[in-house]
Amino acid sequence: MAVSYATVTWDQLHRDARLLAEQLMPMGPFTGIVAITRGGLIPAAIIGRELDLRLIESISVISYDQARETGDTEGEEAQGQPRVVKAPTAAGDGTGFLIIDDLVDSGVTAQVVRRLLPKATFACLYAKPSGRPFTDLFVVEVPQETWILFPWDTAPLFVPPLSRKAAAAV
Repeated sequence: MAVSYATVTWDQLHRDARLLAEQLMPMGPFTGIVAITRGGLIPAAIIGRELDLRLIESISVISYDQARETGDTEGEEAQGQPRVVKAPTAAGDGTGFLIIDDLVDSGVTAQVVRRLLPKATFACLYAKPSGRPFTDLFVVEVPQETWILFPWDTAPLFVPPLSRKAAAAV
């Protein structure tokens, strides 16, 4: 299966988070948010502002290990058994809480979080087909084979003008 890439800019992320907040408003009121770290932290902050929620808890679930730890090809990540390294204690069973993440991909992390917070509403910015059944609400569906490059994963780089590249080839 060929992998394609989709770059999400800061502006796009902010627009999508505000759109998600707008869709969540009629489902409230909510007591607070549980952000899935790390990707859900920034969307949770934006949504918290838009919905005037100041109680923001976090949960940290590790399901991807660096390749050097798993013995796979250097630089790649491999999905392993998910483990909760920080629980969202303030959220109880999830009653009145929103779970916010940037992306639901395979659904592995979402399933772990749902088991811990069965009464929460799960919302994310982007969803892939395998993860869709584990979220209540999302903004954009992306193909399963698409790798999303979030703004915190990329850095702007200088690219020389085409004329310089053409001159160097002569």
